[in-house]
Amino acid sequence: MNKRVLTFLCLVLNIFFSILIVLLNKMVYVRIGFPNVTLSMIHFAITFLGLIICEKLDVFCIKDVAIKEMVPIALTFCGFVVLTNLSLEHNTIGTYQVTKMLTTPCVVVMQAICYKKKFGLLVKLTLIPIIAGVVINFYYDIRFNILGTIYATLGVIVTSLYQVWVSRKQKEFQMDPMQLLYYQAPLSAAMLFVIVPFLEPIGNTLQHSWTFTDILMVLLSSVVAFFVNLTSYWIIGYTSPLTYNMVGHSKFCLLLLGGAIIFHESLALNQAIGITLTLIGIVLYARVKMKDGISNISRLTLEEGKPLYKT
Repeated sequence: MNKRVLTFLCLVLNIFFSILIVLLNKMVYVRIGFPNVTLSMIHFAITFLGLIICEKLDVFCIKDVAIKEMVPIALTFCGFVVLTNLSLEHNTIGTYQVTKMLTTPCVVVMQAICYKKKFGLLVKLTLIPIIAGVVINFYYDIRFNILGTIYATLGVIVTSLYQVWVSRKQKEFQMDPMQLLYYQAPLSAAMLFVIVPFLEPIGNTLQHSWTFTDILMVLLSSVVAFFVNLTSYWIIGYTSPLTYNMVGHSKFCLLLLGGAIIFHESLALNQAIGITLTLIGIVLYARVKMKDGISNISRLTLEEGKPLYKT
């Protein structure tokens, strides 16, 4: 299959599975009360199992790499998943999703400071309404809480670091998304396995009055998480962290709708204004990046003396 077609398919599937996983996880937290870190550990384990099956079916081949090279990215993966899930657990779906939009400006700042990447003035200006909209949303969120805000903020920072590292490490080791995830998933599961007994006593989980529906919800959430991870890795690895974030923002309106219908979450007027402002910033940012991309392609083509289009 053509790489462009496969990437587009992954974008569509990622949007679908990402929306589904948020709604499923929220239901698991709200209606079942399943412990957060334990659920993340199960997600990682199921993801590793899915990758073993894919490898046996010759979907990809395992590439040897030193385990120590994978430890930092596995740590950030743990932090990324656990913190965003904690944000989802303690915030409304609307606030959870709006906060994730801060990942875009955070990725820009990290790449500019750590890797000296240059961004144009228009790109920087489009980040202002994004940040302002998120701040307004938090200020007027009727379910605002300090703990949820802390989790959301830490989640944005770790998620940004994780996305930048995934993109760079994949290029550094010449590994495709599934090869990288094959090492990362079991390492992350093992790390969480060590800390779960201290954060979430296993006895409390085992003593829960489990129903068939409860077990099915947890398993379904884990399977969907595997496909979210798989499609996310493909997008980050074969496009860029910023593209991944911009595509991800298209899920926002559908998640708001899902939160309103399923969990009866409502928005204050000023909160809606903040969300609208953020979305405007996102749209402007996407347009600027698209124009920059077209300009760079045209410039490189002219420098090489090649025609822009085949005739």
